[in-house]
Amino acid sequence: MNALIKSATILDRKSDFNNTVQDILIEKGIITKIAPSIKNTDNYPLVSFENLHVSQGWFDSSVCFGEPGYEDRETIKNGLIVAAKSGFTSILLQPNTHPVTDNKSAIAFSKSESKHSPTLLFPSGSLTKNSEGHELAELYDMFSEGGAAFGDYKKQIKNPNVLKIALQYASNFGGLLQSFPIDENISKSGVMNENITSTILGLKGIPEIAEHIQISRDLEILEYTDGKLHIPTISTSKSVELIRHAKSKGLDVTCSVAIHNIILKDDDIKNYNTNFKVNPPLRTQNSIEALINGLNDGTVDMVTSDHCPLSVEDKKVEFDCAEFGTIGLESAFGVLNSIFSTKKTIDMLTKGKSRFGVNINTINVGNICDITLFNPKGNYIFCEEHILSTSKNSIFLGKKLKGNVYGAIANNQIELT
Repeated sequence: MNALIKSATILDRKSDFNNTVQDILIEKGIITKIAPSIKNTDNYPLVSFENLHVSQGWFDSSVCFGEPGYEDRETIKNGLIVAAKSGFTSILLQPNTHPVTDNKSAIAFSKSESKHSPTLLFPSGSLTKNSEGHELAELYDMFSEGGAAFGDYKKQIKNPNVLKIALQYASNFGGLLQSFPIDENISKSGVMNENITSTILGLKGIPEIAEHIQISRDLEILEYTDGKLHIPTISTSKSVELIRHAKSKGLDVTCSVAIHNIILKDDDIKNYNTNFKVNPPLRTQNSIEALINGLNDGTVDMVTSDHCPLSVEDKKVEFDCAEFGTIGLESAFGVLNSIFSTKKTIDMLTKGKSRFGVNINTINVGNICDITLFNPKGNYIFCEEHILSTSKNSIFLGKKLKGNVYGAIANNQIELT
């Protein structure tokens, strides 16, 4: 793949050309020249957009598609197109499939589907067989096949001994485990944050303590085993405190937060809109402030779109009966860029790669081209016409966003809007 990018503002703190406007020459997927003006002597395809900015390719640590089993929600092929056009050059794909991704053949299938996409797919395998929480899945076999992490997606690891044994076993080969932070005995049939809004709406609540108890338990087991753990999508101020304390003791733990959990509150749920039914649920302003502080001081390691496409049948039902989840790839940049500075937004969208074994390629001559193209200016109302996903269940429909993504150039491929 060859291309010449014209007049792009480079935003990459590790680049020799950070904060400068340059032309970028790409030949066979490698950056071969960066200069204020480059002549197109070989007649390569030109990449030129209004107010073009480029950064290192973005990474998302929690993405679902559906294939195999739920192709009506999303296929891997179209999902990767959505990811690339949304600026993401690498994603961690969750094992939210049917059958569950719990063996090396399933890992190999997922990886093979991304060979011809700018977006590299890093599959996460299930921690236990069929994600049932009883018997460990083929962790080492999946790791050898390219499994980047292991966890039962959005499910509690109920048996503490399962987590203990898994952490001890995975430490032999450097495997990263994920444990979703919820105690299902406490959350039970809750559908939103337990607070005054849930009472007003007459909906069953999920108390914050359901998250705290699970995190506290998991951190104790982590300290005992000296393993490696990632806690996905925390949502409360107490969770931030617990993880901050664990890191101060030297525990090998990371965590993420869903973008909607640092933007929206539980009292934003109106008219029983099921797109707002997410797990963990939207919390309070106090939690939002604590999560943002955690991002600023490094306690919270990364943000995620927590992209989870769901069919109309899953969402066009009563709030109590609707499935948890929202899509988020298409809106991720616009949402963050409307709240934070562009540089802070890019910083958040490029974090977390090394934790999951994703290579970091800076925008410098001689490096593999792994870049996202975008315009940080321009406000618009996010609506269905902006959604590229097969499913349309976005929590940000009708919200004012800022900035547009032009696409991505990575993996010796190019995908532009």
